[in-house]
Amino acid sequence: MLVKLEEPKMSKKFLAFDVGGTTIKYAVIDEQLNFTDTGKVNTEQNRNGHILKTLLQISQTIQERIELAGIGVSTAGIVGRDGSIQYAGPTIPNYIGTPIKTSLAAQANLSVSVVNDVDAALLGEVFTGQLVNQDVYCMALGTGIGGAHYRNGKIISGAHGQGNSVGYTLFDPQTNTNYEQRASTLVLERQLADKGVTVIDAFEKAKQGQATYESIIERWANEVARGIAEVVVLFDPDYIVIGGAVSAQGQYLIDLFNKQLSVLLPPDFNRTTLKIAQQGNQAQLIGAIVPFLKKNKEKVNEKSID
Repeated sequence: MLVKLEEPKMSKKFLAFDVGGTTIKYAVIDEQLNFTDTGKVNTEQNRNGHILKTLLQISQTIQERIELAGIGVSTAGIVGRDGSIQYAGPTIPNYIGTPIKTSLAAQANLSVSVVNDVDAALLGEVFTGQLVNQDVYCMALGTGIGGAHYRNGKIISGAHGQGNSVGYTLFDPQTNTNYEQRASTLVLERQLADKGVTVIDAFEKAKQGQATYESIIERWANEVARGIAEVVVLFDPDYIVIGGAVSAQGQYLIDLFNKQLSVLLPPDFNRTTLKIAQQGNQAQLIGAIVPFLKKNKEKVNEKSID
């Protein structure tokens, strides 16, 4: 009796984009999270709608060679329910209203998912870090400060999609500044500029016990921790994931923030664990296609139940 062997199932492939203020990163990612066809191009400050034109051009070029199952886009700005840009700051001019989802879907004839970049980073961390069943908040420290909240298997973004805009909180009328204008990594970078020292170098000097840099970094860490404390009080998540390039400082950074939180919060109040993001620059690209990966996993689970 001949037994017919099933042919191995081909892994689906997805095109992922990560649109930032200065660059657009992209990659083809399969269901096992293998990356191919990676690249990076400048946003050109979105001159003449450059960002959307670039997404369309790259998608078309990739589709000519590779069969895709979907396209995911992680992007700066607030994403509307229709996959267009609902709000964007001055770092990406003329971006508001850009119809990313409808334009890509019409050209590629594929399902398209568009998510905010901090939401995408959180999804990437949750999906790869076995945090799917946890309550997780993400704070991305960079040019600004972004927030994202994952609870009960989904991103919580508020009635109008504008929730977790933590960078705009903690406004101080005396200095006319908000949280991110006092606590972003860019602010720390500016504070160090007159000393001719980079953020990375300053951390190394602080670790060596140089008092000047210990003091500068501790003051900055206090400003960051003020925002973290607000998140702990309001949402009480299991974890707060710290992202952005400065997260490369690892446990040293976590210890700095925990030290400040012990002063900012009542004794024995904080039960949230701070955690460094693990996926680095790949988190947003992975997170951009997580909606497709989750759907595929749900279909597999449904079949196994049947």
